[in-house]
Amino acid sequence: MSAARKRKNRALAAETRIGLVRRARRMNRTLGEAFPGAHCELDFTTPLELAVATILSAQCTDVRVNLTTPALFARYPSARAYAEANRAELEEYIRPTGFYRNKTSSLIGLGQALETQYDGELPHTMAELVKLPGIGRKTANVILGNAFDVPGITVDTHFGRLVRRWKWTEEEDPVKVEHAVGELIERKEWTMLSHRVIFHGRRVCHARKPACGACVLANDCPSFGTGPTDPAVAAALVKGPEREHLLDMVGL
Repeated sequence: MSAARKRKNRALAAETRIGLVRRARRMNRTLGEAFPGAHCELDFTTPLELAVATILSAQCTDVRVNLTTPALFARYPSARAYAEANRAELEEYIRPTGFYRNKTSSLIGLGQALETQYDGELPHTMAELVKLPGIGRKTANVILGNAFDVPGITVDTHFGRLVRRWKWTEEEDPVKVEHAVGELIERKEWTMLSHRVIFHGRRVCHARKPACGACVLANDCPSFGTGPTDPAVAAALVKGPEREHLLDMVGL
């Protein structure tokens, strides 16, 4: 372990609750500078479309979902259309996203529930959303934050991995992670924080080999050194359209 890593570990061990809050909020501000255009990477124009796209994104990339949804949305423009869908036909539309049989059941069930309970419109409270077929707490937070402007923290694989790597929490359960992080970051920031963390996880802080030596959060990250610290080596690991901007922020 490097001397710098040891110093960081000692500082972390002595970190107070106030210190953790300040560090977390400082990191969020830095991520805001790094990813000013962070957003939901699922394409949608209505709350229903976002709900459908989010259901399809389970065990599937956003890119693949976005390739699938244009034809799907054109064929099924309303809750009624999903409620009355022919199962075999709907399965073919969403087959590329994987687990299409289960997802088809969720979409038909969602359409039927919306038609019978909400006049075909998607509700906009957590309590109502999580009772709908195919919608759990993570999906509900995506919908609330991006379709209804209700702040929510979306704990996907990237988000949970990064906040544990940053020692914001040691919790593994997504709901507990959501609550723990919600106590550190201002509520108004929750939705954008989710986007920023997910962007950072996809572009810089990779699961197996994070680009530590080219990371804008290096000074505040207790896990610095998990990946290569050599700037040139780390820079080669940075991905995405923000790459030039991210490298510029760290002087590379």
